[in-house]
Amino acid sequence: MLRGQAATTVARTGATFESYSFGSGLAFTRISEFTIPVTVTQRLGDRIVLDVGTAFVSASVRPVGNNGTIDHSGLVDTDLRATIAVVPGKLVFNLIGTIPTGATTVPDTTIPLFGATATDLLGFTTPSFGSGGGMSAGFASAFKMGSNWAIGAGASYRYGASYTPVRGGDELTPGGEIRARLGIEGPFGKGKYFRGALVFTTTAANDISGGTQSTIGNRVLGYAAASLPLGNSNLSIYGWDMRRLRAAAGTYPVPRGNVLALGARLERPLSPKTTLAPLLEFRHELTGPGLTMQLLGYLVRTGTDLRYRLSEHATGVMQAQFAFGSIHNDSDQSVSVTGPRLGVLIEWAR
Repeated sequence: MLRGQAATTVARTGATFESYSFGSGLAFTRISEFTIPVTVTQRLGDRIVLDVGTAFVSASVRPVGNNGTIDHSGLVDTDLRATIAVVPGKLVFNLIGTIPTGATTVPDTTIPLFGATATDLLGFTTPSFGSGGGMSAGFASAFKMGSNWAIGAGASYRYGASYTPVRGGDELTPGGEIRARLGIEGPFGKGKYFRGALVFTTTAANDISGGTQSTIGNRVLGYAAASLPLGNSNLSIYGWDMRRLRAAAGTYPVPRGNVLALGARLERPLSPKTTLAPLLEFRHELTGPGLTMQLLGYLVRTGTDLRYRLSEHATGVMQAQFAFGSIHNDSDQSVSVTGPRLGVLIEWAR
């Protein structure tokens, strides 16, 4: 983040384009997405921070043997967040309201597009385009451990409003979701810093009109990152692993899954105003309903960010990345995947 974290007002926007081309063996040959995010953060005194965030997205998928594309364009849902420091530095309360400004109901012809952009392996900037709205409430606390380290804990509950995701289809009532987080961070060695967290999420069954249900298993995510000085540069090494456990019995159970990501990022100042940040990430996903999960695919992403301080209050970031890897289809054939991610982001703070 930029200097804006200590500022009274922070505004962020930009544009990101990402596209993936696939070899033969899948139902589509290309997926593309263009996103324009807009977020505004306003600090009110020492205890309250308000955030509003939304985005415009345009996405398309090109099916095999079809000269046309399946398209969707429009706003996504808008999040309104209030963060209240109940005990400054030790306990905060979060309240989030999601306004359904996105795609609440879509035609069944767009289902392939919505499913393709939601995969964790590809990691699209905007993985979903809308819902029926909802509310979340939670808390987070932090305590010192020793002289320099700290531990933190948090929990939240999310309620989702009912909606009809497919035009002419059944109404969906999302199940309540509980999330708990435990983290630790602090310095080690000379100039080094460590962060780690464990997140547990459990979601009740989604009720579908007509007496059916879709279910998803509990999710456990572990995350660790270390920041290391390297001359006048800074090297960040990170990794996270998300395991989706077996779902409870239901009409449409989501299969088990496991997503692993390992990456590194080097931030190197080129001048007082310019910083270059090359990155490399490897991502790997397993899925399947059986005792042994099958490989869904892997993806290697490399590229760089160029950060430039435009003025005392504004900073711009240019992103250029390229990804390559493979995805396994239903016949267990390996299908190649390649594609770029290009972006321009601007942050203004005062």
